[in-house]
Amino acid sequence: MKFTKPLIVLSVGLALAGCNSSSSDNKTPLDTPFDLTIAHVNDTHSSFDPVKSSFKVDKTTVYNEFGGHPRLLTEVNNYKAEAAENNDSILFLHGGDAWQGSAYFKLNEGKMNADILSQMGLDAMALGNHEFDLDNEKLNAFIDSINFPVLAANIDTSNDADLKDQTNLKPYMVYAFDGNTKEVLTDLDNLPADKHIAAVFGLVLDDMPNIAPNTGDIIFKDMVQSAQATVDMLHGKGINKIIAVTHIGNAIDLDIASQVNGIDLIVGGHSHTLLGDFTNLGMANNGTYAEIVTNPDGEGLTCVVQAGEYAQAIGKTTIAFNGQGAITHCNGNNTLLSNDEFYDSPARDESNKFSEQETAGVVSFIDGQENIAVVEEHEKLRQHIDTHYKPAVDEAYGEIISTAPSEIKHERRPGDNGFDKHGSDVAPIVAAGQYYWAATTEVSSVAGLKADLSLVGAGGVRTDIAAGDLREGNISLELLPFSNFMSIVPLQGSVIKELITSTVSATLPTGSHAGKFPYGGNLRYTFTENNAGIDGTLTSIEVNKGSLDTPDWEPLLDGTTYNVAMNNYNATGNDGWTPLFEAQKTSSGRVDLAYVNGQLTAFAVERIEEDDNGKYKVIYENESVDCDDSSFSCNTDAQAVINYIKANHPILQPMSYETVTLERVE
Repeated sequence: MKFTKPLIVLSVGLALAGCNSSSSDNKTPLDTPFDLTIAHVNDTHSSFDPVKSSFKVDKTTVYNEFGGHPRLLTEVNNYKAEAAENNDSILFLHGGDAWQGSAYFKLNEGKMNADILSQMGLDAMALGNHEFDLDNEKLNAFIDSINFPVLAANIDTSNDADLKDQTNLKPYMVYAFDGNTKEVLTDLDNLPADKHIAAVFGLVLDDMPNIAPNTGDIIFKDMVQSAQATVDMLHGKGINKIIAVTHIGNAIDLDIASQVNGIDLIVGGHSHTLLGDFTNLGMANNGTYAEIVTNPDGEGLTCVVQAGEYAQAIGKTTIAFNGQGAITHCNGNNTLLSNDEFYDSPARDESNKFSEQETAGVVSFIDGQENIAVVEEHEKLRQHIDTHYKPAVDEAYGEIISTAPSEIKHERRPGDNGFDKHGSDVAPIVAAGQYYWAATTEVSSVAGLKADLSLVGAGGVRTDIAAGDLREGNISLELLPFSNFMSIVPLQGSVIKELITSTVSATLPTGSHAGKFPYGGNLRYTFTENNAGIDGTLTSIEVNKGSLDTPDWEPLLDGTTYNVAMNNYNATGNDGWTPLFEAQKTSSGRVDLAYVNGQLTAFAVERIEEDDNGKYKVIYENESVDCDDSSFSCNTDAQAVINYIKANHPILQPMSYETVTLERVE
């Protein structure tokens, strides 16, 4: 898909009367205005428990917790109750990536997700990239067992053995509304004449095989062409109110809106973008919620929303249509869902707890804000999680390996959400740990290569590190949950520079997916943006020739070969780390590292191939890594960090020096 800058013409709440974006020659007979409320979440990533967080009341930092599915369920039930009382039409949509992200998923492999999500009252969910984190057999079982459809209009599953007969994976859904009553329509040739009709179709990344290698034999089709074809088909059936639920990222949502005619609302996911201005809470202004984009015909308009990550917030949008199906307004906001127990320290000890008077003051402040609310957890769902799932999770966390005196924060891209130009404090620790492990005598003697540096993609680092005791499970089940194995890849300095330049550049546009943003271990760099949101230059890059604690920096040289430690997912070139694929197409000196029957074992890589669907495949010289084999233990990425912290950091704090500097255009 060609990426272009969308034409933004209007913003929240601005009247749009007179637009004919959704009109059709074959209109629904009910030719009267219609309002539709959309509640929405995305990228919930198995966050069934609340996320420890903080916000500011004036200049005071308040430590609290946000979200969790029980709190989310309470709020969406509030929305539904309000809609029922007012006889309003409402849908509850999920922008994808319900899977992965917590110890619950690691232990239950999607079964708990199906259980909990089926209690949330969802109407539909987009198919996310992390829904492919296991295999299509398990994905098929998940889709079979949920009570709402999963949507993706730009895929072909006919050749996939597991999903070819799956009837709950659909391109679109069509709903008929009579006030607060809705029904699902399947016969599009005989639409009811006395109800308002709206369609919801799904859209997934068309380069999914490069993002999620376990996609089986699914074919992913061009997003723009598929979206336009779906809209045209629905218009042809007389349906002129059309919503896309997508998992492609906010920047691409805006681009799709600028290239496709006839989508009225895009409910997005993938970029984890909490749209809206949260500076009143000491957070960032993350861009316009309900941003309006002009379609390529110059007349139609599309409203675009997204609701952050990890079930911390919920979005609520009201979209109004005139009698011809054109939107006359689209407005709403995201709301962070807080508990009512507050502390003045991230340690959250009883001695740090706010007094009743202080708590009342915070609650009063929250009551005066539109983008945060105190919400009680749904008691029945909380008890269900605590009884059926939490005991096994608590047991799985293992021994204490360190203590963090204060919270260590992770943000994928420097400058986002109030972070400085150096970005995450967690990713550099992960990168340092993986370099340290790969450079040890034990590992280098097995690999035949000693690491010079490491690289970590920000999206592979999933959580903050909370203040207090740090257990092995906090690393292996939460922080690095993907069970990737470590690779050591010999790379020319010029390739490393190309990789960093391309991946950082791809994350510069507002709303872009920043999971590919690179952090280094035993490496530091400065990237200077030239044109805001478009491009920049790698102005400095150095490798450390000293120790991690006492660095001695030297320039990284184009013609020198460096042994680079990273997880196998990125080492293969996935998630836009394409220069690594290009460097290994013909031959590769890479070595992959996994434990076999408890013994660290090296697996030599011959090259990487690309199949007809754009999926990268590692070709081994001899035996391959088989993580499905019970004798293999593949999570050496997490084990490396556990070993590093256990051996070197009984008290864990951020690195004493910065490894990434992103200079943005003011």
